[in-house]
Amino acid sequence: MAKFVYRMQSILNIKNQMETQAKMELGQAQRRLLEEEEKLSVLYDRKKGYLEEGRKLRKEALKVQSLRDNEYALARMEEFIEAQKLNIKKAEEVVEAARAKLEEIMTERKAQEKLRERAFEQFVHELNVQESKEVDELTSYTYGQKNS
Repeated sequence: MAKFVYRMQSILNIKNQMETQAKMELGQAQRRLLEEEEKLSVLYDRKKGYLEEGRKLRKEALKVQSLRDNEYALARMEEFIEAQKLNIKKAEEVVEAARAKLEEIMTERKAQEKLRERAFEQFVHELNVQESKEVDELTSYTYGQKNS
């Protein structure tokens, strides 16, 4: 019996490797996004601490310098939070780009696999045709031998 050899197997292998690499890139991008979101959470916690500290300072004897320092820290924290939100937005864009790239590569790989399946079906069909032809020849030969 003949062996099936897909002549574009190397392309399919490359597509599989590209898909694996794209999955790794997507994972790294998602991990980076989680890190950025965690940083934002920490900044919100720090802001909450500064707000609590400001409330305590207002309840105690008024120390103008401490209140100013607290207001400055809150303003800086807002700046950090806004900057971190931008970092998160960039990380989300990277994740979406990686996801789109992965989807494109998966589509290409699936197309190659479909081509491979069709080639295999064609191979099987040709093999069946050849086998049928051989059986017909054998039957004709056997029938010819009986009549002679």
